[in-house]
Amino acid sequence: MTSAIPPNTPGGPGPTDPADAPGPQVRAGRLLRNAKLWLVPTVLSALVALLLSLLYMGGILNPGENLRRLPVALVDEDQGRPLPGQRENLGQQISDAIVSASRGKDSVEWHLIGRAEAEDALASGKIFGALVVPEDFTASVAALTTNRATVRPTLTVLTNPGLGSLGSSLTATINQNAAHQASLTIGKQLVASSSAVPTTRLLLADPVAVVTRVGHPIGPHSGLGLTAFYYTLLLVLSGFIGGNLVNTGVDTALGYADSELGPWHSRRPTVPVSRTQTLVLKMAMTAGISLLTTTLVMVATIAVLGMDASHLPMLWIFSYCATVAVGLGVQAINAAFGGIGQLVSMFVFIALALPSSGATVPLEATPGFYRFLGVFEPMHQLSAGVRALLYFDARADAGLARGWIMIAIGTAAALVFGFAMTRYYDRRGLRRLTPQPA
Repeated sequence: MTSAIPPNTPGGPGPTDPADAPGPQVRAGRLLRNAKLWLVPTVLSALVALLLSLLYMGGILNPGENLRRLPVALVDEDQGRPLPGQRENLGQQISDAIVSASRGKDSVEWHLIGRAEAEDALASGKIFGALVVPEDFTASVAALTTNRATVRPTLTVLTNPGLGSLGSSLTATINQNAAHQASLTIGKQLVASSSAVPTTRLLLADPVAVVTRVGHPIGPHSGLGLTAFYYTLLLVLSGFIGGNLVNTGVDTALGYADSELGPWHSRRPTVPVSRTQTLVLKMAMTAGISLLTTTLVMVATIAVLGMDASHLPMLWIFSYCATVAVGLGVQAINAAFGGIGQLVSMFVFIALALPSSGATVPLEATPGFYRFLGVFEPMHQLSAGVRALLYFDARADAGLARGWIMIAIGTAAALVFGFAMTRYYDRRGLRRLTPQPA
């Protein structure tokens, strides 16, 4: 490769052999003593390390303490008659006790709903789990103090692994604790009214069994509910990395950036093109290349690795549009901020997006700052759309509609912001570089 700029001119390539230089070469030791050379990379590296540490670790250190309004269903199907001396059956007492205990606390948002509504909420990802009191609960408890007992009273905890393993686990723990507390309360009533022998009284002190079952099953190749997050991450990375590669490749091909491959260095003749037309070129190439990258992501994850997925045509269209939206955002940011654009877009699409995605740690279990980010950060909305496609039968109310809305808003924002900035620069005559002759 040859250079279009003569050696030793400002911005041009240096001599291929240091011995050919027209003067003494500066040694690295001397440059290392230049404080100004250290300033910018040191400050930027320190800030990036500090911010990334605070962002990534701040959202996961204590999910239980940060828990706010986690949606959980409470289903009372108990049809039994109240025990002697009581006005309500045990199912109603348990529901009242759980709701009363949650007053003044906002860690869990209990939804008192019927079984069919709970199953629908589980199937649409609106609740993380449910605690179910069965129809015969009061009757089975009453039988414990007689010789007619045939089964142990049971409360059922339903989980929703499609919302992530941590969210499902948190909800299961909450429900199990509530069920165990209900069992102890019922046990006190039974012991107080029973004249049984001490051994029987000991068994009556904690009479209720707690059974945990999956409320809305997902496929065995779903990574315990984490494939939605990692698949979304692949889409975002494809758009982010692809956008930056297009940005660098176009700038190099048009002569606005040097090309270095190992020891070979060159610069092409500069093509006189406006910032706006350059952005048109980069965005068009991003959209075109995303056709290939999106297809390869699906082939690798579904066809090769066997990830559980349905609604494949819709999944491909959603994946492509998500990748393009991220790529266009990257191009807009690079066009507006220039050299630091990659750092800015990294924070927008990666650093701020990952901890606020709600795909690994539920947003309800993160500090308020992350819940605020989740309102507009793209990965939260995109992961909700992917989750709906993979686990919740592509239901719009499971997050798919929200994902499409974010894609539309993100694409529009990238186009408006990017072209507004480049047109402004062009009108001001702020050319990127004075064209160089071939």
